[in-house]
Amino acid sequence: MTLAGTSALVTGGASGLGLATAEALAAAGARVVVLDLKPGGVGVSVTGDVADGPAMEAAIAAATALGPLRVAVACAGIAPAARLVGRNGAHDLALFEKVIRVNLTGTFNLLRLAAAAMAGNAPLGADGERGAIVLTSSIAGTEGQSGQTAYAASKAGVQGLTLPAARDLARSGVRVVTLAPGMMETPLLETLPPAALEALRAMPLFPAWRLGTPAEFAAMVLAVVGNPLMNGSVVRLDAGLRMPP
Repeated sequence: MTLAGTSALVTGGASGLGLATAEALAAAGARVVVLDLKPGGVGVSVTGDVADGPAMEAAIAAATALGPLRVAVACAGIAPAARLVGRNGAHDLALFEKVIRVNLTGTFNLLRLAAAAMAGNAPLGADGERGAIVLTSSIAGTEGQSGQTAYAASKAGVQGLTLPAARDLARSGVRVVTLAPGMMETPLLETLPPAALEALRAMPLFPAWRLGTPAEFAAMVLAVVGNPLMNGSVVRLDAGLRMPP
């Protein structure tokens, strides 16, 4: 898919994986809109909650005003840690609901509204493609560690959306692919102690002794957008990493 003259929407695009993705899409010729709680540094910035209907509608409208929306990428997410039963008792229900709201409901909010906008696009090429939607899960969606019940559940939910969404949207010419990154160099991990970061860097098989970069994630987004056979799949981006308990 050629991105020149089109628009793209990235949620969580003010930092980390989302920022790198917004930059890569802009460099490829797309007019980018970023939806985040804080202003983004690339393209048009819309401030709002990804799980809020009107906020997402405003971001979709901002994108379609720049050109046909052909690409949407869900990168917004949070990952608070809490054990199912900890020192203070049972896992806080409000915290679980918050993680599900941001990571899963927010992803679905983008998926439903972006797909509706893309369905009205003119078809491209012999295949009649109208758009591509890239969701972000995590290897925690299948290998959640201790303290990740809420996060793992939310990311497993994103993986579960992938194939049925692709099936629903096939007749509209809209593809859906989910990326499941492993350990990535994001602002979230920068808060960890140096010793903990070193332990994480030792876990991947190859490339070894480093975490993935936001630029590598963004490159994979562009690969998905550019390859029409990528549809309905969850793709790991983890250097062979398998998480221990």
